Amino acid sequence: MQVLVLNSGSSSLKFQLFLMPEEQIICSGQIERIGFKDTIFKFKSSETSIEKITSITNHKEGLKIVADQLLNKKTGVIKSPNDISIVGHRVVHGGKHFSSTTVITEEVKNKIKALSSLAPLHNPPNLEGIEVAETIFPNSKQVAVFDTAFHQSIPKHAYKYAIPNEYLDKHNIRLYGFHGTSHKYVSEKTIDFLDKDHSKIITIHLGNGCSMTAIKDGKSIDHTLGFSPVSGLIMGTRSGDIDPAIIFHLAERHGLELKDINNMLQKKSGMLGLTGYSDLRDIQKAAENGDENCILALDMNAYRIKKYIGSYTAIMNGLDAIVFTAGIGENSAKIRQLVCTDMSYLGIDLDSEKNEIRSESIRAINKTNGKVQILVIPTNEELEIAKQALSLFQLN
Repeated sequence: MQVLVLNSGSSSLKFQLFLMPEEQIICSGQIERIGFKDTIFKFKSSETSIEKITSITNHKEGLKIVADQLLNKKTGVIKSPNDISIVGHRVVHGGKHFSSTTVITEEVKNKIKALSSLAPLHNPPNLEGIEVAETIFPNSKQVAVFDTAFHQSIPKHAYKYAIPNEYLDKHNIRLYGFHGTSHKYVSEKTIDFLDKDHSKIITIHLGNGCSMTAIKDGKSIDHTLGFSPVSGLIMGTRSGDIDPAIIFHLAERHGLELKDINNMLQKKSGMLGLTGYSDLRDIQKAAENGDENCILALDMNAYRIKKYIGSYTAIMNGLDAIVFTAGIGENSAKIRQLVCTDMSYLGIDLDSEKNEIRSESIRAINKTNGKVQILVIPTNEELEIAKQALSLFQLN
């Protein structure tokens, strides 16, 4: 059967159409920089390769363009919407409601909508993608795979915040974790690569959204994103960790409304706030040309990652491998080099020549005698979503 997977990021939309269970890719593509004038649309099948710059305002518009391409009489890959049996959707925040892959119903959609305030850059476009897909593919089974599901194994002493107990007990305020589909996929690849019974791994997912997970024996035990996907690392437009007192200072001393502070932390901070750019490719280019703000932002970005590597190595009492994945993690040799510099005390020794090599397969970029494996593993959230969706379909 054919399974279409839709993966909506904060400013992107990735899609793949699989023949399952063979895991054969029929076509793939992505839309980058949604909401900007120079939106990039890419589509690839065995017979067609398309890349063009256009203007796509939002995820709903982007999904309609994807559907039109799939059904295109000359370059498309399906003849009818009924050719697709399952549409698998990445959904970022499942809160307390969803700990596993779920068939989408009206009740499920209502809960995803109710959680939008916790993931305002993601859950709304995730839900929009579901609703548009239901219209375009009315006879397909719609399935949601939640970013938060992989992190259900995080122990209570790690997910609970040091605030009065009632906020967890009555209001479910806790660390949930995100990017779980990606962290699960690359950690399983890493465990196969290490070929050992017990493992201590740190996975580093770097895209417009960024996160790290401490994974011990295949289980997530801590994660940088928390109650919402705004904490932890410095991201494209999100601040990452800040002193929470700053929020009250901005409200009381500068007269900012809470909604404006939230908007600033979610959409105007991170690399965008530091440099004026949210795309790391633009930042690296400007840094190479001597832009001091961009140089500093890259250093800050790497510094934050290094702090968490140290922290997670401590809680696992050791480290077998660190894994770079997602758009930046897989493609930015510069970020990997900055992160791995002066980390030899922890056994992290980067091979500079290996770091510069580009490949679409898993590769080790540490020195031959390095104690810790430094891996670059292309994530495939779409395949993981397809596998989970198919499994659910078969069970039902």
